[in-house]
Amino acid sequence: MFFTDIVDSTTLTQSLGDEAALALLGVHDTIVRDALSALGGREVKHTGDGIMASFVSAAGAIRCAIQIQRELARHEKANPERLLKVRVGAAAGEPVEQDNDLFGSTVHLAARLCSHASPEQILVSNAIAELCLGKGFAFQDVGEVALKGFDQPVRAHAVAWADKAIAAG
Repeated sequence: MFFTDIVDSTTLTQSLGDEAALALLGVHDTIVRDALSALGGREVKHTGDGIMASFVSAAGAIRCAIQIQRELARHEKANPERLLKVRVGAAAGEPVEQDNDLFGSTVHLAARLCSHASPEQILVSNAIAELCLGKGFAFQDVGEVALKGFDQPVRAHAVAWADKAIAAG
């Protein structure tokens, strides 16, 4: 499961105005929903400035997060006056489902990893990194991070996603 979060969405709204900020939110929503559709994700709910989604496969979640970040990088390159940066947090586990919504520790962990991530970063739990062994992803161990509501620090990993063609261009 994962969360996306638009970085500094309140500041964006204040600086751009409501309509322009809403248009950027629409760009985010389209990119995320297209990636979810293409890679087997299910939108659980819209969080105002992000989306909560679930996946059957940890690798599918990572592929989706990478596609989102790459599409946002392309959007930024084409629209440098309308910067839209997103952070993504993902965790694996067995959330509790009720009324088509998900609850529990896995949800909290994914949300906290998202909050802890830097702009344009995909931050995942150790379980996600382990489930994706041999799947061709590059992870950087960022060590144990203290997350609100968790008694013990949690080991986290950043997913390498930068497309060389985007970075070089």
